[in-house]
Amino acid sequence: MTSEQNYKGNITHFSGFLIENENQFGFSPDDYSKFKYGAINIAKEFGYLLAERFIENCFKDHYDGKQIVVLPSAYSYIPTASFFMKVFFVEKLNLFLYKNGYPIVQETKINRTVTYREDYGEMSAEDRYNLISGDSFHIDKEYIKNKQLLFLDDIKITGTHERIILKMLNDAQISNDCYMLYFAELINSNISPKFENYLNNYFVKDLEKVDWIIKNEKFVFNTRVVKYILNADSDKFETFISRQTPDFKRDILHNAIGNEYFKFESYLKNINMLIKFS
Repeated sequence: MTSEQNYKGNITHFSGFLIENENQFGFSPDDYSKFKYGAINIAKEFGYLLAERFIENCFKDHYDGKQIVVLPSAYSYIPTASFFMKVFFVEKLNLFLYKNGYPIVQETKINRTVTYREDYGEMSAEDRYNLISGDSFHIDKEYIKNKQLLFLDDIKITGTHERIILKMLNDAQISNDCYMLYFAELINSNISPKFENYLNNYFVKDLEKVDWIIKNEKFVFNTRVVKYILNADSDKFETFISRQTPDFKRDILHNAIGNEYFKFESYLKNINMLIKFS
């Protein structure tokens, strides 16, 4: 029996885009890749678009006025790309709620204890589950009591992350009604889960592309882009980091330390180089 079948609350699923063909997305794959690597202006576009589709196609005719708590995908210190999409999703949803006399949303965080070096998007469904099932997830049970929960993420590929969330809720004996929201969802099971990695890196092939995003989009650090930069070959890393501002060098260093990336040998040389630059 699955976690969803075990769950005692009601679950409503909604995805802004349904992907059946690996060459047809309904949205710009270049923009999606830029979003995953720190383009907050695109996070805004995606967040607004998801909110509009959710309100129109799922929410407005069924909402009963009960307090909603929004929870983005779990992170420790550095937010994920989907966290920034959540910021703008909430803006649009709050405007709808205010105009219709409903309470605006509350927010809280899913806390996690384990930091990973591995790229989740490159893994099979089984490897994904094995990786994150050893993590510890926690939410404030008292804060969410008697409220509807809205879990928001950028893409659903295998459903592993959702299974982990439902396991967390079941283990904590939480049975709130839930929305499970995604910007996009892969619905063709014949397409490998590694499709996520293909989509993540559709635009970003190297550090030159990351530098392009920094210089041409509105950039913000997230877990993916920090790991990608730190994981670069040291010579390429040095060339890349020499092009960045003192503020950028300082911020990536503090993010790396805050997320405990110094625990990974493969990141340590570049972290120490950042200290010399600072």
